[in-house]
Amino acid sequence: MTQKAVKKLANKLNQFIPNSKWNFDLEDCDKILRVESREVNVIQIIEFLNKYKFECLELE
Repeated sequence: MTQKAVKKLANKLNQFIPNSKWNFDLEDCDKILRVESREVNVIQIIEFLNKYKFECLELE
């Protein structure tokens, strides 16, 4: 994940989970996405990102 990829994905992610907070930690080697939302669950977020060819796993 790069800053350029985040910019491309940002509008889509904002539309998918409009009343949420999210951010990518691009400094981390795993490029962590953190999401705070009451509207979607982890599986929905994973499926959304996979649709755009981003690998995504839930961290414990």
